[in-house]
Amino acid sequence: MKTNSLTLGQSILTMTSRDPQQAAVKFKSGNKWIEKSWKEYYQDIETLGAALLSLGIKAGDRVAIMANTRYEWSVSDYAIFGIKAITVPIYQNNIAEDVEYILNNSKARFLICESRGPLKTFESIRAKCPHVEKILLMDSSSTESQNISWTQLMKFGQDYLAKHPTCYKDLCSTLKPDEMATILYTSGTTGLPKGVVLTHLQAFNEVSEAFPFAGAVPGDTSLTFLPYAHILGRIEHWGHLYIGFTMAYAESLEKVRNNLADIRPTILVSVPRIFEKIHSAILAQIQTQPLKLKLFNWAVEVGREVGEYKLSGEILPLSLLAKYELAKKLVLGKITEAFGGRLRFAISGGAPISKEIAMFFHSAGILILEGYGLTETTAAITVNTPFNYRFGSVGRPIGDVELKVAADGEILVKSAKVMKEYYQNPEATKEAFTDGWFHTGDIGEITKSGDLRITDRKKDLIKTAGGKYVAPQRLETLLVLSPYISHALIHGDQKKYIVALIFPDQAAVKMLAQEKGIKFNDWNDLVTSPFVEELIRNAVAETNAQLASYESIKKHIIMHNELSVENGELTPSLKLKRKKLDQKFTAEIEKMYA
Repeated sequence: MKTNSLTLGQSILTMTSRDPQQAAVKFKSGNKWIEKSWKEYYQDIETLGAALLSLGIKAGDRVAIMANTRYEWSVSDYAIFGIKAITVPIYQNNIAEDVEYILNNSKARFLICESRGPLKTFESIRAKCPHVEKILLMDSSSTESQNISWTQLMKFGQDYLAKHPTCYKDLCSTLKPDEMATILYTSGTTGLPKGVVLTHLQAFNEVSEAFPFAGAVPGDTSLTFLPYAHILGRIEHWGHLYIGFTMAYAESLEKVRNNLADIRPTILVSVPRIFEKIHSAILAQIQTQPLKLKLFNWAVEVGREVGEYKLSGEILPLSLLAKYELAKKLVLGKITEAFGGRLRFAISGGAPISKEIAMFFHSAGILILEGYGLTETTAAITVNTPFNYRFGSVGRPIGDVELKVAADGEILVKSAKVMKEYYQNPEATKEAFTDGWFHTGDIGEITKSGDLRITDRKKDLIKTAGGKYVAPQRLETLLVLSPYISHALIHGDQKKYIVALIFPDQAAVKMLAQEKGIKFNDWNDLVTSPFVEELIRNAVAETNAQLASYESIKKHIIMHNELSVENGELTPSLKLKRKKLDQKFTAEIEKMYA
């Protein structure tokens, strides 16, 4: 059956012809990893698509998905795609207010969700969402009669396919590139989320260029854990379909490190915070052991030298090769094994990753390729590759992407990957474009080699009272290089000097305190101690040593809590919600300027 080659419909309909010996997906059930073939995967997609048709979903209808990353999420998305309906992803841990807004703004008819947190969140606002007609649960059974369980859905689909055996294929084969595929609501560091409308052409254009450009092949295996309501997670999920690599679903963010050992992925798609946490955990384990620290630093330095030869394309001297083999045996190999031992490369996106962390992992033999894009550009518009990478850059443009830098330093882009519009928001759509060029809102430069460097968000730039511009993200990134700092928030706009709110990493600080024999009753007791004050003061001093005088941090306050998505302080992709934090901690900020 033919389908338009510029949509993912073709990839869906040809799933059954792929290698029957290859696992399409893997997921944990109890203590066992379950595998599904491409044929079994397709059958579940087709069956759910038929179930949705049997329940009255038509082409153009919106169907929302609110769940953790899991197999049923993928099946639901492709089922919705195939019947020409529109997927509306919602973060599984979104606050009720945002869920209500998204459901009402999109006028979603059905909500597919988990019976744990997401269903509870929806129940709290059900009366305020009149357009939602049915709740479909990803769980096998349901005790609530008004909701439909996954088992029931599959039975509905099987019965409908018995009467209409080609219903799904007939619709999927007529997908058109210009038809709306999904509405992704930006997580919003400020204000209400905006619905980014992406067509089937944009979805296809991105995965057909970004993943081959980065070097993904059908024989690869990935461990997926990013939320699919985030564009980077969604692109991994679509790229898996298009390329045909095996994708394993992590049990949870907390179990990623265990799952890495189980699955031993060859590629990994992540946001910087995951690498930062692993980096911090590694450093925290050896900080108080002088001999191990000395050996560790030696091994990392050897790895760094090897990395420089790799970057330059030069042949390693035999003497350095011998040291490198020893460094791998004693130290570096343990770091690569933490990722499963087979990782060819990792892709980092969603926020800037520090050059220092990327180079640290590179020295251990783990290549992190940073890319750049937004929800509005269907994720990556530039990517580093295994054969052309420069730490500190986000790579070169892919496919049809055109870039230019505006007079104020803002990066502008033209590409078929750029969104169609903001859903039902013509004013915001008009504001986002100038003569066909999309305003990214990011400040950067294009280097002589053609690589893009991002320096900060345009709206986030701080202008001090002395007229100097400061990029807060750079300072915050330097601060969280300390294994004892979880997050940092920089301020100083129209002020005489820069200040910081420091949020310690509670687990790492407690571990260090216990190793040093420092007694404390609870976290509040420890965080107010001279020990923590000195720890953070040293971290700030190390950051300031890398800064010009006008951008150095003059004062800081150590906060007692850690930031979280659940409290609305971080976006689901773990970026700071600056406006929210500014309002929440106004008193603390003003105290530093008193």
